[in-house]
Amino acid sequence: MVWILGLYLLNSILMLIVAISEVRKPAKALLWLTISLCLPVIGFGLYLFTSNPVHIRRERLTSPDNKSDTLPDSFGHSATVIVHALRHMCVHGLQSGQVQVLVNGIKTYNKLIESLQNAQRTIDLEYYIYRDDQIGRCITDLLIERATAGVQVRFMRDGWGSRQFPKHQILRMLEAGIECRTIFPLRFPWLLSNWTYRDHCKNVVIDGKEGFTGGINIGYEYTGLKPDVGFWRDTHVRMVGEVEADLQAIFDNHWNLASPEQMKKRSFRNRKAEDTPSQNITLPGRVAHSGWSPEWNYEVGTINDISIDTAPNADALQRAYIQTVEGNPGIPTDVIRETYFICITQATQTIDITTPYFVPDSDIIMAIKTAVTRGVRVRLLVPNQIELSTLIVGAASRTFYGELLEAGVNIHLYNKGMLHAKLMIIDGEISTVGTANYDMRSFRLNYEACEIIYSSEVAKELTEQFEYDITHSVPFNVEDLLKFSLPQRIIDQGARLLSPLL
Repeated sequence: MVWILGLYLLNSILMLIVAISEVRKPAKALLWLTISLCLPVIGFGLYLFTSNPVHIRRERLTSPDNKSDTLPDSFGHSATVIVHALRHMCVHGLQSGQVQVLVNGIKTYNKLIESLQNAQRTIDLEYYIYRDDQIGRCITDLLIERATAGVQVRFMRDGWGSRQFPKHQILRMLEAGIECRTIFPLRFPWLLSNWTYRDHCKNVVIDGKEGFTGGINIGYEYTGLKPDVGFWRDTHVRMVGEVEADLQAIFDNHWNLASPEQMKKRSFRNRKAEDTPSQNITLPGRVAHSGWSPEWNYEVGTINDISIDTAPNADALQRAYIQTVEGNPGIPTDVIRETYFICITQATQTIDITTPYFVPDSDIIMAIKTAVTRGVRVRLLVPNQIELSTLIVGAASRTFYGELLEAGVNIHLYNKGMLHAKLMIIDGEISTVGTANYDMRSFRLNYEACEIIYSSEVAKELTEQFEYDITHSVPFNVEDLLKFSLPQRIIDQGARLLSPLL
């Protein structure tokens, strides 16, 4: 009996440590206390292994001189309030530039390849997922080509998302003079303390004057042509102008956190010529400064008889004012979450949200419901098709729909394929496009980048795309909730309990 009492006292002390460590996040603390009650001592071990209570020491990536927060008088009240509220959260204040909306993977890859081919001085790439498939090999070969031509290239990948990227491709890059780093690689000592942190960014900066960011990683599935995945709906943006200083600052800070790749180059030299991955590329050959061949573009653009350019001005660069915010798990403030909260609470007319993962906290839910009571039309577009790896997230998402429907939110389930775009449009002149989802992982555990774009033209393009996506969606109503079986509801509620960890 003495050992039982000792185990009880030990577990009580460990639970107290959890409660103190997570005092600012009551929902997460309650979840781990419940786990610790069910699994004495073992629950605390799981907490240490998955929650990273020892945070990375990082300061918020903002400039103390962020005083530029004035928009032209042509912008409405909500834009004026939002830009002022975010002035101390963004990287370098309000920047001017030009923005091009890139719909889906092929459009993005074509423009990215064209810009990489035209690079003269520097190329900085940062990706959560970077695959060694048709798309990845094409980009890798181009990076090696540009590095050989004298362009300084830096390549950074996430240790988990790009864990299958082969060493021989890294060696090829190193041989060409490309600097390669991995942020939080899956090896000692990073694996022990930081394995749940992820660099979820998909950022590229070229010559310090042109940048790309959004939801699209480097992988064949993003083209929408991968048979076992199907159509893939996503959104990226290309930005030109002084705003690139923001993406550059984010990249440089993440680069300083990342671990340099150190491999023996002789192992690459000993590889047989027939093993060189560039020989396995199945895409049609690239045409200089124009992406893939016209035949390839036609094939992709007409898949399922639907054009990839659904927005009428998709090729246009629109003038815009832009603020950039960085999600950073190394600081106590959930910058991305606060950004979304501010945008939602300051909307006066319309809010359109597109997100693949919708597992927000109670504050975001309350902000959305309150917006509806103020007369704001709120529409939420989420996927009907859920990735196998995110079934728990999909189940948890469904538990939020009931109260949102009751409040008056219009919910649409995208039914054409995989929805992966991450954006919000407010009052027809403010847009957010970036890498972050509406879940606790994006808010608290991931490195993320989000652009707040003040431009009625950009908002119009994104709204037209949103309207088009709705035509490929089905409305979700209260009656649909009643169709769920009892086992399904129990599973969904159980997944909801895990939402602080998702």
